[in-house]
Amino acid sequence: MWRKSTYSDGGGVDCLELADNIPGIAPVCDSKNPTGMTLLIGTSAWTAFIDGIRTSAY
Repeated sequence: MWRKSTYSDGGGVDCLELADNIPGIAPVCDSKNPTGMTLLIGTSAWTAFIDGIRTSAY
């Protein structure tokens, strides 16, 4: 099941969706392009990415 990322903006412009419950993989897609590519990212790489977002000063 796909869910909208909490890191997507609230205006529907930048919409990142993730699929849950797939061991070892974090599937990511752009909800504005439902027939577009799905990126399959390893969970350790995804965790590192999210940790980087949380700790960055923007």
